[in-house]
Amino acid sequence: MPMYDYRCKNCDEVFEELILSSTTPDEEIKCPKCGQNKSERLLSAPMISTSGSSNGVSTSLSSGCGHSGFS
Repeated sequence: MPMYDYRCKNCDEVFEELILSSTTPDEEIKCPKCGQNKSERLLSAPMISTSGSSNGVSTSLSSGCGHSGFS
């Protein structure tokens, strides 16, 4: 079940949404701030991890879920 970043075309709110079905159109995604169904899916950078650290802990090169970088 993928998480997607969306932006509301009505109020500009950026939010995440868990999509349970691949057939759900973006226009059916409701904005949590204004309640309108005017959302557009945003492009997100993939999460990339490296495991080359000496302590065995992965380090993230991207911001990951919930941090789209939009203000």
